[in-house]
Amino acid sequence: MNKKLCPCQSKKQYIDCCEKFHLGKKKPQNAKDLMRSRFSAYALSLVDYIIKTSHPKNVCFQKDLKTLKEEILRFCKDTAFANLKILDFIEEKNKAFVTFTAYLKADKKDITFTEISHFEKKDGKWLYKDGQIFEGERKDL
Repeated sequence: MNKKLCPCQSKKQYIDCCEKFHLGKKKPQNAKDLMRSRFSAYALSLVDYIIKTSHPKNVCFQKDLKTLKEEILRFCKDTAFANLKILDFIEEKNKAFVTFTAYLKADKKDITFTEISHFEKKDGKWLYKDGQIFEGERKDL
């Protein structure tokens, strides 16, 4: 039996954490869970999940789907997803904001960033709409 820890840094086993979302057995109950599951999806190269959990008004959908999938897959494969820290979580009725720092490496370079992600609830599902990204780790937010 596979006992690997979830890439979202919850300290839970993947099977008890994000896997149920990735397999479609359960949907994230809030935007913070969705954000964690998307981080794990990037770490595991689950491109379809990333697309499925993105809001249709996300800027990425201005590209054709084939190109978008290729770009996401290339990013997943070329990046090491080392750590994730949730800094803040604000949820209202149909929108939410999650501030996090993602500790990433690509080509042996640190590409850590902090983002304030904007999520919207559409048809009972939380979706990633957009985000404001800051290079590096931010402690002033």
